[in-house]
Amino acid sequence: MGMRLDAEKWRAHRGVERILKALGSADGLTRYVGGAVRDDLLGLPVNDIDFATRLTPDQVVERLEKAHIKAVPTGIDHGTITAVADGQPAEVTTLRADVSTDGRRATVEFTDDWMADASRRDFTINALYADPETGEVHDYFGGLDDLKAHRVRFIGDPLTRIAEDHLRILRFFRFHARFGDGKPDAEAIAACAARANDLMALSRERIADELLKLLALTDPSTTVELMIERGIFTPVLPEIVSAEPLRSLLAAEQEAGFEPDSLRRLSALLPRDAATAGATAARLKLSNKARKRIGLAVDADLSDSPQSLAYWIGTESAIDRLLLAGRASDAREIRDWAVPKLPIGGGDLIKLGITQGPRVAKTLQAIEQAWVADQFPEGDAFAAIVRKAVDSETR
Repeated sequence: MGMRLDAEKWRAHRGVERILKALGSADGLTRYVGGAVRDDLLGLPVNDIDFATRLTPDQVVERLEKAHIKAVPTGIDHGTITAVADGQPAEVTTLRADVSTDGRRATVEFTDDWMADASRRDFTINALYADPETGEVHDYFGGLDDLKAHRVRFIGDPLTRIAEDHLRILRFFRFHARFGDGKPDAEAIAACAARANDLMALSRERIADELLKLLALTDPSTTVELMIERGIFTPVLPEIVSAEPLRSLLAAEQEAGFEPDSLRRLSALLPRDAATAGATAARLKLSNKARKRIGLAVDADLSDSPQSLAYWIGTESAIDRLLLAGRASDAREIRDWAVPKLPIGGGDLIKLGITQGPRVAKTLQAIEQAWVADQFPEGDAFAAIVRKAVDSETR
């Protein structure tokens, strides 16, 4: 693993050259920071590039606007300005030191001390800075060694870092699932377990967001199992008691060739009871659409054929339910299946002699039920279904 970034390659990212010129990277005022530096060193794709700077937020805005770069004060109280150059947004944040924290938010003061800024970050692998001119990586807390070891480690005392921001408990497990290899850092695990009740102070939206990010990773099952063993879910999601359903789902996803889906995986972790799963989804403040999807997924009714199931509850939900039941081939079978439309309407029935009103709806329902049960026949077979239903109503 190199100790320098390819400075020329980084400047080729859209808008980066203009931002750096405006912020004075040649004067040592601005560096790349955080996840982009980490990912580049790991050979992963770099998308969003963030900057740290000694300039105050007002100075950042002044310089960006002078260079005709749009400056949006997205988090100005915490020193963050979003620079939009050539249509590409990038966060520019003034170096900070914490004045006070309460586990949910921090009061900060601005500084020109790179190490002070690094010391308030969560993990060593996220506290890496790179000089835009030379590509040199500045590492204040052993992040490079931790990257090489595939180890996720808090900066300083884990209990202190968690007290500053309780969400770091969940972030630790997500980062371990993504970047860790082997046993997680023992001191970090002990701190997360000891402070798990702190999660109760967080909004359920933040908890849901972090959990869904974890579940979207390729294989989060070992990490989820560890979280269950150490009681991390107990204060806020006591419904999650076993990782085995998740493991089974992952196997089915892989067999059927489906990409990771965080909502489907959350469904696997919840009880197979639509009311309980729906209440959990509501508590996490998930959207109505997501709540409905989870409720349909955990329903164990598989009495219909895969095609019939897709017709009644939608292809996505049918695939969820089938994969949760381990029926990978059935899920794969309906992946690209076009759900047909009932080839008759109320007007057609009126022409056939059905009196307008409730009898039309009743007859349509009977036709639809028979049509789906017979696996969507066409032509004479469908006409026979219609005749039978109409005759039944017009006798």
